Amino acid sequence: MNLIIDVGNSFVKLAVFQGETLKLKKRVELETVLDEIKELKQSFPSIKRAIVSSVGKLNHNDAEQIAKHFKVLALNSETNLPFTNLYQTPKTLGVDRIALVCAAVGQFPSRNVLIIDAGTCITYDFINSENQYLGGAISPGLRMRYEALNNLTANLPLLDTEQPKHIIGGSTQQSIHSGVVHGILNEIDGAVQAYRLKYPDLTVILTGGDTNFLSKQLKSSIFANPNFLLEGLNYILQFNSNE
Repeated sequence: MNLIIDVGNSFVKLAVFQGETLKLKKRVELETVLDEIKELKQSFPSIKRAIVSSVGKLNHNDAEQIAKHFKVLALNSETNLPFTNLYQTPKTLGVDRIALVCAAVGQFPSRNVLIIDAGTCITYDFINSENQYLGGAISPGLRMRYEALNNLTANLPLLDTEQPKHIIGGSTQQSIHSGVVHGILNEIDGAVQAYRLKYPDLTVILTGGDTNFLSKQLKSSIFANPNFLLEGLNYILQFNSNE
C-alpha cells in the first residue's frame, strides 16, 4: 500500500492507495500531520512506501520521522517521470502540475490531454499523444479573483463564492458574482476550444478544489475528477518503485 502526502501552506492532504484504488483520503492541519500519519500507519500496517509533495513545507523533524516509518520518495524536478518534459524552465514547474501530468499519462496513455486544475490558481497543462509535456497556462482562481476585486479597489466588497442567477448583474454584488464566475467559465471554455482547434481528439480533465462548482456549468465536454492529483502522485510512486 502507498501513502500520499500532499503538503499545502496550512493543510496536508493524506491518501492511502492499494494499487490504483483509493482507500482513504483526508485533509489535516500541517501542525498535526505527524500524529495523523502515525494513526494511518496503525490503521493500514501494510503501508510501506510514501511520496511527499512540497516536502520543503514540512519541518525537518516531521520529515525525518516520516522517513523512519516508510520508504519515502520526495517529489521534485529531479524525480524520474514517465514523460518527456519539454518545459523551458523545468526546475520551476510546480510539483502539483507534475503530478497532474503523470495522472494523465497513467490513465490516458498516448492521448492528447489537457488538465485544468481549478484551485487557488487555475493551471492548464498539456501533454500530447507522443508523451511530451509542452506546458500550459496559469491564471487566477475563483477566490483570488474575488479577493483581488476587494483588495485592489476602494469600495467593492469581499463576497463568498456564489453561482450567479443571470449574466446581467442587477446590483454590485450580483455584478461581481457574474464577472468572476462567468469570466472563469468563459476562460475555461475558450481555452478548451482553442486547444481542440489544434488537437480535435483532445481529452480534457477538470480537477482541483472548485471542480464540483464549475463542472456542471461548463459547455465543454470534460471529465471531472477531484482526486486526479492524488492519483498522479500515486502513479509517480508506483513508476519509481517498479524500476
